[in-house]
Amino acid sequence: MLRYLVTLQAKDREGLVEQIAHSVSRHGGHWLDSELRHIDGIFAAILLLEVPSASWDELIESLELLDGISLTYAKTTKPPAKNKHVSYSLVAYDRPGLVHEISNKISALGINIEHMSTRYESASHTGIALFRADFNVSMKDALDGERLTQSLHSIGDDVVLDNLSL
Repeated sequence: MLRYLVTLQAKDREGLVEQIAHSVSRHGGHWLDSELRHIDGIFAAILLLEVPSASWDELIESLELLDGISLTYAKTTKPPAKNKHVSYSLVAYDRPGLVHEISNKISALGINIEHMSTRYESASHTGIALFRADFNVSMKDALDGERLTQSLHSIGDDVVLDNLSL
């Protein structure tokens, strides 16, 4: 079995996930992990699949035949799990460049972002534009959590950071 990370995009429509799942199943694939989103009328998916090597080319052909699908893929390997995985939630006033500031602070500490989901919200009581990010990171050192918290709070007084892994 080979492992592949597959990304798909198409104009959103009913039944699209079922069509993708049917293709994977029909070709003996195992759907290991995924993120599926609908954003501004576009369906976007990231899939981690295990597929028998003899079926891989046929699976890709099958997916490419789905109406309007664009896709990319890369062969992967299962990495050894050594690091501590921690989840956070961050809220701040929305402003341009905030994702860059956050990712820069995390990267500067040598911490890897494994998953990040962001969204724009309006504060219910004031209507102020808020930025919310939920993210998972992989840390090598026991002190990385403290350094990360200090670094992200240095972005501004409006930053609220919760460690969800406690």
